[in-house]
Amino acid sequence: MKGIILAGGTGSRLYPATVAVSKQLLPVGNKPMIYYPLSVLMLAGIRETLIIGRPADLPRFQALLGDGSQLGLAISYAPQEESRGIAEALLIGAGHIDDDPVALILGDNIFHGHHFSRTLQTEAQEVDGCVLFGYPVPDPERYGVAEVDAGGRVTALEEKPVAPRSNRAVTGLYLYESGVVDVAKNVRPSARDELEITDVNRYYAERGRARLIDLGRGFAWMDTGTPQSLAQAAQYVDALEERQGVRIACVEEVALRMGYIDIEQCHRLGRAHSQSAYGRYVLGLAP
Repeated sequence: MKGIILAGGTGSRLYPATVAVSKQLLPVGNKPMIYYPLSVLMLAGIRETLIIGRPADLPRFQALLGDGSQLGLAISYAPQEESRGIAEALLIGAGHIDDDPVALILGDNIFHGHHFSRTLQTEAQEVDGCVLFGYPVPDPERYGVAEVDAGGRVTALEEKPVAPRSNRAVTGLYLYESGVVDVAKNVRPSARDELEITDVNRYYAERGRARLIDLGRGFAWMDTGTPQSLAQAAQYVDALEERQGVRIACVEEVALRMGYIDIEQCHRLGRAHSQSAYGRYVLGLAP
């Protein structure tokens, strides 16, 4: 399975903080926001990832992550000239996807929960159509929402409904079979002139090939697109890390645990940033 991180957009809800820097490079806790979606893909067993962003931002992502080889990954980059909807990422990434299934994740989404890695790996191996991840929210009118049957099959999808029939928000993580590019090619711009990912998902739902995994109690999903949600995410991460003594979305640790790098390489990565608490944590993983 291939991975795509959509890290485009202007981050207008975070102005002026995002005037000169990509939203996905802002810190959440002691690490850049993009570490969180990247770690999700790594936990799913994905080692080939495409990062899509504004042309001006791509050199900054490259400065941060390079080609990914230091983490045992292969990271490539592609420009999104202007934001035309989430589904456009599948078109931009068509060459990267090739004939493989793909996981698409939004660059401002944070996921954290027990056994999430196991769930991701299982679902990544069994994609037949698309797999969505749902999260109960008190304000479903702000999201794309899904209705499901008793077996978890998606029966209906609505984008920002005025009168929601479900409180299951569809999160910014989507798993698709290899034919999704052809589906995305047939999506027409919506009233707001965007290629809606809901239309891609609806294609599979109408054919009985869309499943939804509920991320319920004990799980955290955060969209860090506003100053308030960004601050809340940082507080959540800081509190958990301080109490548990572990780091959330430490990509070096994930790479080590997944077998992408060895102890020696982990030690080199930690030593390169040993003047920071983050670097010392990485060093501590490889005594």
